[in-house]
Amino acid sequence: MENSMTLYELNLLVRDAIEMSLDEEYWVEAEISEVREVRGHCYMELVQKDAFGSTPVARASAKCWKTTWERLRPRFEHTTGQPLHAGMKVMLRVTANFHEAFGFSWIVGDIDPTYTIGDMARKRLEIVAKLKEAGVFDLQKELSLPLFAQRIAVISSEHAAGYGDFCNQLLDNDFGFSFQVKLFPATMQGEAVEGSVIAALDSINSEMENFDCVVIIRGGGATADLSGFDTLALAENVENFPLPIITGIGHERDESVLDMVSFLRVKTPTAAAAFLIDHLAETAQIIDNCQTTIANYSEKRIAAEKLRLTTLSEKIPMLFSLVKTRQTTDFDRLFTRLTTLVEKLLTAERHRLELIRRQAENLDPTVPLRRGYSMTLFNGKIVRDPKSLQSGDEIETKLEKGTLKSIVK
Repeated sequence: MENSMTLYELNLLVRDAIEMSLDEEYWVEAEISEVREVRGHCYMELVQKDAFGSTPVARASAKCWKTTWERLRPRFEHTTGQPLHAGMKVMLRVTANFHEAFGFSWIVGDIDPTYTIGDMARKRLEIVAKLKEAGVFDLQKELSLPLFAQRIAVISSEHAAGYGDFCNQLLDNDFGFSFQVKLFPATMQGEAVEGSVIAALDSINSEMENFDCVVIIRGGGATADLSGFDTLALAENVENFPLPIITGIGHERDESVLDMVSFLRVKTPTAAAAFLIDHLAETAQIIDNCQTTIANYSEKRIAAEKLRLTTLSEKIPMLFSLVKTRQTTDFDRLFTRLTTLVEKLLTAERHRLELIRRQAENLDPTVPLRRGYSMTLFNGKIVRDPKSLQSGDEIETKLEKGTLKSIVK
């Protein structure tokens, strides 16, 4: 074809058109979907999502050359407390660039960290609002740290300097307190924070009876990539955890959502250790105060009892005399009554015995004999009917002055 051109020629035309029509710098809002560093340069993939969903309505590539990136990166991370990462919203100052071989991209000349901070704050506020609406935002604050909080479950990176500082602080405390610390390793930066910390909490929950509280610490080096602590899922897990959770994730810029919902937020791992030591020292002071109170009360009580005993001992002789006199009088009265009762009882018994004696005399079989009567016996028994005897029976007749024996004919 007469008017045909090569791709290279066409791309040159596109480049010239872009350079002439888009010759200014533009501030653009976008979300990072992908970011990577290659030989010191920063390559980003930018998206804009549908306001009512997550479907991208626009895409573009952006590049930040090494010399510019070396200047922008430290300032951005220092201000926001985290590096660029996927899912972050940013405000970029860009210029258009079209290369014949590599196509179109935006060249980044500046990044406004305050925009990102604002977006991060907005997300935190949204999470806090959801937690408050669900009525769980203050659940951790309602817990009580045991007086003897010495069994500590720690969630941290195993080799983090902050974890070592925390353990050393507890071990070398000035009071000689003993603490038992068990580490539950977790990823403490980046996108894996949420899942890793939740998994550690699940492990602690399975042996919850072995611990008094949980400490989540992160430290050592510069503060970076704290977005993993600003998630709804992690906040809900912390809020509903049955043990008090203390956070010391090593930053002072502002509070993460994890800090907001925890039982207590301190700035650093060593501050978390200092708090636990001070808490135990307060418990020891309470015990000392109780001992002093008990000792003082005991001394006062003993003194009062000694005084009471002294007073009673002084009254004892008088009381003894009164009691003795009263008992003597009572005894005399009782003796008189008993004497009267005994005399009456003896008289009655004498009269009864006299009656018995007379009755016995009347029943004596010799009395009729003395009156001139006789008794006839057969085989030792009184004969009452002569018909009971037979001829030849030997009978015995008792008289007052003797006995006669006879044979029945």
